[in-house]
Amino acid sequence: MTFAAWLSVATICILGAMTPGPSLAVVLRHSVGQSRQAGFACALAHGAGVGFYAVMTMAGLGVLFQTMPVFREAVSILGALYLAWLALKAWRGAGSRARFATEGPNRATADNIGHAARDGFMIAFLNPKIALFFLALFSQFVSADASWTAKIWLALTAAGIDCAWYCLVAIGLSHGAVLPWLQRNSGIIERLIAILFLVIAVRVFWSIIPVLLG
Repeated sequence: MTFAAWLSVATICILGAMTPGPSLAVVLRHSVGQSRQAGFACALAHGAGVGFYAVMTMAGLGVLFQTMPVFREAVSILGALYLAWLALKAWRGAGSRARFATEGPNRATADNIGHAARDGFMIAFLNPKIALFFLALFSQFVSADASWTAKIWLALTAAGIDCAWYCLVAIGLSHGAVLPWLQRNSGIIERLIAILFLVIAVRVFWSIIPVLLG
């Protein structure tokens, strides 16, 4: 692979990572609701999920999702259910966030970091659209006879870019100039995130209904 081709892939991955969605909301929730360390854990785990899909797409999973819609929709349903569960957790936890204005964020306990990492990975893992994104991307830049060294390098590029972006998001959200305002309004933010998760989950279910009925 030429440097120009790699740079094209990296640029597209940067734009894809910066696109707002449930991943950003999850990092926001853990960075504000827990700690910067929890935000980092969420970002790193999300990058691992993206890297997993990048590798598996080049191994054939992307083609499987494309040719077997039922399999893809099953993963989408699991992802929607997970989003609905996160929405319930966020809504139920919104009331407790009001104390941040006086007490500050929760300490970076092992449980909080573990939960953040779990949510970050699962949001990526239960999103088959990531595999389809990589299928469309790699089909333009990765030849059939490309070595696995080149493929792994591309996967690491995608995962690294994703990790770096969401780590920057976690740093920005936990910055001293931003965090006090976020803490004061954490209850509202938590409820908005819950609504966002629920809307995305409903949209996924709505898009799958024609497939199930057909």
